[in-house]
Amino acid sequence: MPEEVNHDSAEVLHGSTPLMEEKTDKSTPSTVSTPRSSGILLHISSLPSRYGIGDFASAQGWLKRLQEARQSWWQMLPLGPPGAGDSPYQCFSAFAGNPDLISPDLLATDGLLRKSALQTPRFPESRVSYARVRRFKRWLLSAAFERFSNGGRLRLRAQFEEFGATNANWLNDYALFMAIKEARAAVSWMDWPKDLARRSKSAITSAQNELRDSVERLKFEQFLFFRQLKALRDRAREAGVRLIGDIPIFISAESSDVWANPHLFLLDRNRRPKFVAGVPPDCFSCTGQRWGNPVYNWRAMKADGFRWWINRTRAALAQADLVRLDHFRGFAAYWQIPAENPTAEFGKWARSPGGELFEEMKQAIRSLPFIAEDLGLITPDVERLRDRFEMPGMRVLQFGFGSSENPHSPHNYVRNCIAYTGTHDNDTTVGWWKSLERDKRRDIERYAPGALRDIAWTLIRLAWASVAGIAIAPIQDILRFGSSARINLPGTGTGNWQWRMPMRALGGHWTVKLAEMTERYGRRASWGHVE
Repeated sequence: MPEEVNHDSAEVLHGSTPLMEEKTDKSTPSTVSTPRSSGILLHISSLPSRYGIGDFASAQGWLKRLQEARQSWWQMLPLGPPGAGDSPYQCFSAFAGNPDLISPDLLATDGLLRKSALQTPRFPESRVSYARVRRFKRWLLSAAFERFSNGGRLRLRAQFEEFGATNANWLNDYALFMAIKEARAAVSWMDWPKDLARRSKSAITSAQNELRDSVERLKFEQFLFFRQLKALRDRAREAGVRLIGDIPIFISAESSDVWANPHLFLLDRNRRPKFVAGVPPDCFSCTGQRWGNPVYNWRAMKADGFRWWINRTRAALAQADLVRLDHFRGFAAYWQIPAENPTAEFGKWARSPGGELFEEMKQAIRSLPFIAEDLGLITPDVERLRDRFEMPGMRVLQFGFGSSENPHSPHNYVRNCIAYTGTHDNDTTVGWWKSLERDKRRDIERYAPGALRDIAWTLIRLAWASVAGIAIAPIQDILRFGSSARINLPGTGTGNWQWRMPMRALGGHWTVKLAEMTERYGRRASWGHVE
């Protein structure tokens, strides 16, 4: 590999503005047609459980509530192992799963843990304490691996070996990467000894031999994660529920993907990002947002037919039926910031080959079941790219007032869009409403009678009654929770992703009310035959 792995592959626009391959079927449309339907946005980590974080067992219980409420979709956030700030959008791998979501109860059912091991420390009920959860889950998963390694549950051995062979293209690098990080007290890979950071053959072989047990344990954790996720998806289909996943457009610099594939990113001679991603200054931030993710070397990606992206998409579609493409505008052009700049003010727009990428995906995967997250600074080229591949965009009711021409106003919706009351980046609808001035509230009441009495369910009714193909509400809005239930505040690095749904909220009458509204507005989907 050449000494410098960065190339100026992006065309800069000066100005302000793991799975088996499928055969190509050119006759298949590029998008997936869905019936008029609705669903709820709730990340697995937010579910109540006695283990400090939602997991795949509590997720199976949640499906019953969705079924009672006549909902057809469950939308989640990314399921990868979170890194900086515990963010699911800054993961250690674009392919791996978050081991914190593995259910201890399901491990016991599989015979990998004794019931006595399930005695839990006391965890906070309203927030996820990630450090405490990870210590506890690491102890449990190590115990499960030891039992498995000593000959327990032999029937799982063949399945584990098959999983390893099928997913070797990402699993081997991920497991070794995380094993080295564990052995080096979580030090960034960019600060590892030079031969390890640059993956010299001798250093990799030595690490593999030295950390063999840790590597095998980490692979086993991934096997358990995807085994439990598959069971959840099967149960969801039985309940008439489909899953919506999420692909962050950029990935963390502190990931096995960047370490193992430096040629696919714009890095300098020391394997550090030369440019990072973000968004330019706007009315919300005078300095913009500097996310810090390395940007892609699109020239290198095009050279091998976007194989990394195709593999990543296949992996996402093994987890969900429909996938939200985060920051969709970045597939047309993205804000490229020199890494040495502390803010996003002095970046430039750089083109992305989104059209070519999606054409290659369509050939390889046959369909593009994507939602385009087309929020923020959207220019005509972004809209053309979205519409060329018939991807539904997002419409958010909290943005939908103030102008009759506002695309987020329900009277301007189209069939091929997803209507949201709010997203994981918004305040809850009740919290947003309380922040508005009195005159603004009165204007909204004139557009949406009932808002002054019950703003959350007024917006839910507007979304459900709209022409949008799918309507989604965060569980916080359905429960009428205020700002204390907000899960993320963009632009802040700490204190996010911690909110947990209270146990009492699983009961109540909201499922009956939502079921009635869903039936009234014709959003109970009939999926027909389940494959």
